[in-house]
Parts: sequence; C-alpha cells; structure tokens
Amino acid sequence: MLMARTEKKAPRQIAEILVAQLRQQEGLWENIEIAGPGFINFFLKATCWHDVLKQISVQGKAFGKGTVGAGKRVQVEFVSANPTGPLHIGHGRGAATGDAVASVLCEAGFEVQREYYINDAGNQMDTLGRSIYLRYCQLQGRDLEFPEDCYQGDYIRDYAREVIDQHGSRFLEMDEAEAIAWFSREGGESIRQGIDTDLQQFGIRFDNWYSEQTLYDRDLVKDGIEALTRDGYTYEQDGAIWFRTTDFGDDKDRVLIRSNGATTYFASDVAYHREKYQRGFDIVIDVWGADHHGYVPRMKAVLAALGRNPEDLQIILVQLVNLLREGEQIAMSTRAGKFVTLKEVVDEVGKDACRFFFLMRRSDSQLDFDLELAKKQSTENPVYYVQYAHARVCSIQRNAAESQVTLPGDDEVKLETLTLAEELQLTKTLSRYPEVVVGAALNYEPHRITFYLQELAAQFHSYYNQQRVIVDDLDTSRARLYLVNAVKQVIHNALTVLGVSSPEKM
Repeated sequence: MLMARTEKKAPRQIAEILVAQLRQQEGLWENIEIAGPGFINFFLKATCWHDVLKQISVQGKAFGKGTVGAGKRVQVEFVSANPTGPLHIGHGRGAATGDAVASVLCEAGFEVQREYYINDAGNQMDTLGRSIYLRYCQLQGRDLEFPEDCYQGDYIRDYAREVIDQHGSRFLEMDEAEAIAWFSREGGESIRQGIDTDLQQFGIRFDNWYSEQTLYDRDLVKDGIEALTRDGYTYEQDGAIWFRTTDFGDDKDRVLIRSNGATTYFASDVAYHREKYQRGFDIVIDVWGADHHGYVPRMKAVLAALGRNPEDLQIILVQLVNLLREGEQIAMSTRAGKFVTLKEVVDEVGKDACRFFFLMRRSDSQLDFDLELAKKQSTENPVYYVQYAHARVCSIQRNAAESQVTLPGDDEVKLETLTLAEELQLTKTLSRYPEVVVGAALNYEPHRITFYLQELAAQFHSYYNQQRVIVDDLDTSRARLYLVNAVKQVIHNALTVLGVSSPEKM
C-alpha cells in the first residue's frame, strides 16, 4: 500500500506481482493469499521448521549461544554487601540477578567479569570492630552498655566467642583503639569469607574481589578528585569540595571531601568506576538495591565528566523480597538483627528453587517468595514444573530404550511424520530460544529466560498428556523421540544460564 503512489498501481495489483514471485520459491509455502486491499498472508510449510530440530541436535549445549556481544568486555558488579554481617534474603535476589545477567551476556558472546566490591573502608567497619569488641568484653564479664548504633545480630556475639576460644582474654589488656582496629580487620575478613562460602553454596563464584581500601592505599581516590578538578568540575564551598553533578543533569551537586577533610563514599565510587574503565571494560553493570535509585543520576554524571557515554554504565535496580510462609509474611528488621539469611533459605528450599524464584519477575518489581510453595513437588511450584519436563523426557528416553526404540541420527530421522499442531508449536517455541537469549542479554533481563522456560514446559507437558511418544509406527516414534530430546536440550541450556540444575529423575 505504501508503494501504490510510487508504482502508480493499486495496492492489490502490487500484491499480486509479489505473490507471483514468492510462489516461485517451491517447498517453502503452504499457502500465500491476498487479503483486503493489499495485505499478504504467508503460511509456511511445517517442514520449514524441521531444520531447527536438527540444529539443536547438532549444536547441543551450544544451541542458543550467539555472537552479538563478540569483542565487547563487560563487568558485572553485584552483591557487594558490606562485610559487617551475613547475607540476607534481599542480597540473595541481587546475587541471583547479577549472576544470571553475567551468564546470559556470556551466552550472547560478551566477555564478562563478575566482581564483588568489598566496602572495607569507612565508618561501618569501625562500627563492626566496636560491636565485636563490646560483645567480647561482655562475654568476659565486663558490665558494658551495648549502644543501639552497634550491630545487634547474634553473629556478633558468636564471633566474639570464637575470638575468646582462640585468643582468650588478651584483648582486655590491649589499648581499646588498637583492639577495635583488630576486631574490625579480622572480623570483617571472617564475615567476608562467610559471605563467599554462602555464595558458593548458592552457585556463585566471583572472578574478582575488589577492596575499597586499596583505592586509598593506591591514592586512586585522590587521583579521581584531581582529575575532576583539572577539568573544572569541582569547587570549594563552606570548606568542602563539591562535584558539579548538576552540569550533567543531577538535581544537586555532591560533596567529595567534607569540611573536616574526610572523603565521602561518593568520592570512592568516582575512583572505583574511573578505575573500572581504565581496566578496559566497555560496559559496566552495577546491580543495586532499589533504595539506591537516587544514586543513579550522580553516577551517570561521573561518566559524563570522565568523557564517557553515560550509557556505558548500566544500573540494575533490585526490589525488595517479601518472604512468606503459607501466604503469611515473615517480619524482618536488619537494624534489630532480625532477618532471614540467604543461607537459611537455601538450606530450606534448595539452591535451584531459590535461584529460580528470585528470577521469576523483573528485578525492579517486588517479589513474594513463599517458602512452602518453593518446597512443593507439584505443578504449583514453577521450578519443579520446568525441571520435571526435563526429567520426564529422560524417563521417555529410558522407556524407549527398553522398547528398543533408538534416537535417530540427524540424517535418518523422518521429521515429516511430525504432523500434529502441538508438534509444530513445540518446534516453533524451540526456535525462539536464541532470540530470547539475545533479548535477555541486551536488555539485562534474565527473567525472560524463566518466562520462556515456563512456556516451553507447559507446551511440552500438554503434548505429553495428549500424545504418546512411543507408538506403533516406528518412524513416528523415533521422530517424536527426536523432538522431545530437543525440548530436553533447550530446557537444560536455559536452566544452566539461570544456574539451576537439570535433574534426570524426580
């Protein structure tokens, strides 16, 4: 219809010319028809989709891998919780999100590094050291007040007991400031190791653990501020040094150095992100809690001031998790030290359910996590439903072997016997997987993989419930076996991206 004026022909005439040309491509069309004033409806033959099944068979675990990110280096920094206490359930969602984003980027061909930024400099570490020291003194019989601004969790008392077991009362005679510094350093490292252990149990390993303190040790914070000053982006007011973030769209300027000479967390972030790009990353992705949304404009301002495209920094915001048990919310308070740790949830429901549930929604939408639902071995449980599809195919394959029906080779399978509408729909859904991976990678949305898996599993279970795979006709049986094996392969590939296992029996 758009060509009608240029070609000086009626839209339907143009459509007839196009259809005549298209019909010369034999073997491709089931039907082509002209509708209305000049629309063309295409109907592909079912055999056009059969190459997808062969592609899955040939590529195996590589099916879905792409090259859209080839030659681009990406760093994904996530979790980065202060080493002042164990990871709670909210950290778990950020961990699953960051790890899945990194995985799907790898699948799309990007070179990816996973990094954990250790906030081991600043007041929170001093507070940690003081908290442990005071509990240590109390356990040694000293009558001391424990301030509300100290860390209240039982883990502080537990670590203080460990110190007593290993070192006895030696810190009672030590200078208090020296003792607090020791507790801060050693306690922080002990907690960091615990965080690492919990994350490994959760299936997450980092390529790099980056210490904030090293930014100061190497004068990188000072260098970052000097670089901004040289370019005219800082000024002094009321004894403090400010960064002109309003020049780049922020709602107000930000302090880099306070009037008392102390640098701000923002100054560390300037230095840290400046150093990331100096390491050669093309794109930097930070996974933050949603409460940090106000921090995004100032970090985008940092990139602009450093002469980079602000889009080279992508911030993924992760909303809170409502932890439920049989529909009832579990009350938590990190300030009071009353929270459910990630380890407790993983121990109760398992790594697979935990990761899948965290990735079932967009990261910036609130998530209800029902512990009892996550443990159910029924179709109500989404991860069980998907994993059961994989296990069910494995069961079909075992039954086929007992019936002496073998999986056909790529050159001998007779896919033309797959004539059912459900078989065609399954094949079409399988064909979409590489496209889903690319979309999830370029949009930093791993939940697209979970959505896809649930759709594929639903179609497979429906097919299984209506049709037998092993039937009287051998060619049909082997072709159906070939089809469901492709389903199994794609489910395995997608679950692997999410860090979830593919059981063969359930």
